[in-house]
Amino acid sequence: MLSFVIGGRGAGFGAGGAAAALGLPAAPEAAAGAAPAGSAGLAGGTGTRFGFAGGTGTRFGAAMAPPYGSPFGQQALRRSAPSVPSAARVGAVTDTQAPEASAPIEFRSDVVVELVRSSAHDSDVLFAARVSTQGEQTLEEAQHDPAVTEKRDRGLINYLMRDRHGSPFEHNSMTFYVQAPIFVFREFMRHRIASYNEESGRYREMRPVFYVPGADRNLVQVGKPGAYDFVPGEPEMTALVDEEARAVCTQAYQAYQRMLAAGIAREVARIVLPLNLYSSMYVTMNARALMNFLSLRTKRQDSHFPSFPQREIEMVAEKMESLWEELMPLTAGAFGANGRVAP
Repeated sequence: MLSFVIGGRGAGFGAGGAAAALGLPAAPEAAAGAAPAGSAGLAGGTGTRFGFAGGTGTRFGAAMAPPYGSPFGQQALRRSAPSVPSAARVGAVTDTQAPEASAPIEFRSDVVVELVRSSAHDSDVLFAARVSTQGEQTLEEAQHDPAVTEKRDRGLINYLMRDRHGSPFEHNSMTFYVQAPIFVFREFMRHRIASYNEESGRYREMRPVFYVPGADRNLVQVGKPGAYDFVPGEPEMTALVDEEARAVCTQAYQAYQRMLAAGIAREVARIVLPLNLYSSMYVTMNARALMNFLSLRTKRQDSHFPSFPQREIEMVAEKMESLWEELMPLTAGAFGANGRVAP
């Protein structure tokens, strides 16, 4: 009997929950809440796992294998619901599994952002706004040719943005997959306007992939807090950052591997790993929340209110904005035209 497990044996839905969801009679083990050895998990369960972001077994597609690639393929973008992987893609993992063979240490200077799924369109804003004056007649608006109503629609969205009528921008959803250094996620999760699930160093062995600033990363801070900027450093500075980061990361990951080999739990061994280790997460938010994030985590000359984000989280924000602009071009245009102020 299929059993979805989250975070440990017997946790999550269990066999009975899965049976109920499928409309099948519960298996005998469901009464005890046990997860059989062949169970399937979402994020870190023991036994066989689908793997999403926390499992240590087979993950969705080869791209989730190290050194971190796209979690799904291009065909998975904007889909309404994830498909269940075939039995051939589900591998067995036991509680006593030995540490995985040490992979070569990798250093990168990029971030990855992919749109996994979305239900987001400019029309979502329009229907939500017009229901206050038209009620059920907003359903008829869906039958109109967008080419005929575009000028009126653009005007309404601009009005809502300009006068900060924000709630109509909340009736949509976007889920992004993000790969970035851990220090980026710690800044990202200060935004309490989204839902997050990150891979866990308790439930899986962390991969040896580390962030080092690229040669184009400005290194020197000038000015005072609240009115500062970053300028390029000397080539010797870039070389020093690269050399020291690589040395420290290599030493830290070797210590991590030694502790795992000695039988020390992953949740303890991970304490030596630095914050430039890459992690991955799913983040789900609506357009209003995204605009709030973008207004704070991008630096633009046309912003009404200046922001001074760390460059690495700005790289993530820029990629998210590009994906959002394709989904909701009228809303994104009004956001920029009104000083990038979230409504």
